[in-house]
Amino acid sequence: NRILAIPIFLAVMFAVFEITFGAIGSFIIDWVDVFINETVAGFISELLVSAGAAEWLHELIVNGIIGGMGSMLVFVPQIMILFFFISLLEDSGYMARAAFVMDRLLRKFGLSGKSFIPMFMGFGCSTPAVMATRTLENDKDRKLTIMLIPFMSCGARLPVYALFTAAFFAKNQSLVIFSIYLLGIVVAVLSGIILKNTVLKGETAPFVMELPPYRIPTLKGIGIHMLDRGKAFVKKAGTVIFAASVVVWFLQTFNISFQMVEDPADSIFGFIGNLIAPIFAPLGFGDWKSAVALLTGFVAKEVVVATMGILHGLGEVAEDSVELVGALQASFTPLSAYAFMAFTLLYLPCVAAFAAIKREMNSWKWTLFAVGYQTAFAWVVAFIIFQGGRLLGLG
Repeated sequence: NRILAIPIFLAVMFAVFEITFGAIGSFIIDWVDVFINETVAGFISELLVSAGAAEWLHELIVNGIIGGMGSMLVFVPQIMILFFFISLLEDSGYMARAAFVMDRLLRKFGLSGKSFIPMFMGFGCSTPAVMATRTLENDKDRKLTIMLIPFMSCGARLPVYALFTAAFFAKNQSLVIFSIYLLGIVVAVLSGIILKNTVLKGETAPFVMELPPYRIPTLKGIGIHMLDRGKAFVKKAGTVIFAASVVVWFLQTFNISFQMVEDPADSIFGFIGNLIAPIFAPLGFGDWKSAVALLTGFVAKEVVVATMGILHGLGEVAEDSVELVGALQASFTPLSAYAFMAFTLLYLPCVAAFAAIKREMNSWKWTLFAVGYQTAFAWVVAFIIFQGGRLLGLG
């Protein structure tokens, strides 16, 4: 429908977020939280104590590995619910129509409806989304799409939003997360207009697409898509995030002389964090822990939450997301928390997406320009949110 198509699309996506982060998602996440951070962590801790394990080994396993990975794994149920609905929309044929509907809007900033598919894939993971731009024949369209894809909030950022909205926007969690996703789309539109009229001028390629018929999705098909995406997410937790949790624990436990420290502020991470923290001070989160968490987010965006958990000293038997929420409430305000989520949404993608951008751009100049542009735009948006909010008396 010429008038109602985009409002219907936004309503559908809002309904998806309401179910994912509403009563159903929250109930499941609370159950998983207790299981991982109390049952499993408590059992492993008691086992290590009874075995007479060294203090550093106990800290590494309970605080580093379980504390770091557990902080992220509790959000897997919500991610699986989101993947379920995305698969439902794709298999029904609705997403192809959404691409057709979005063509008119995308043309206003120099893209065709073909760019919608890889950009929408960016809501799942930026890496395959960037690789999907190979289907675009026009070089300008391909470069512009690649530069805009990281603004689409990938599933890896979801644990960050879930954590911060639980801490500061519990009553409006789904609405706030929906606004973050919407912010990414708005920033992509603005960036497209800017880039179209500056460094990527040119004619937009024509849009030709065959619309598949509407069909009722099968549970088997949805299940396969959902499990494949979920398996990739959990696999990353067992490899990249496992390794990152160990490295984060080490860097916040030892100082430059490789001596164990009681105060993480005296650690290697504390030193690095204090150096870069002033960059983020105008954005409302100028403490070293937040700076370091964003730095580790380059490895994988899920690691931001794992880093937060480790740096706040969580991971003991009593550790759960409630304690991490309390720690964040002492460091952030609702306004600075929203600015932090906005920066996490928009700044440079993870190392895997960075490698994909380099491969598809086939140019270091364009790759570095892309991630530099994204990070600079993220800083400006977060600055406007925080400082503008303060001027309006919001924080």
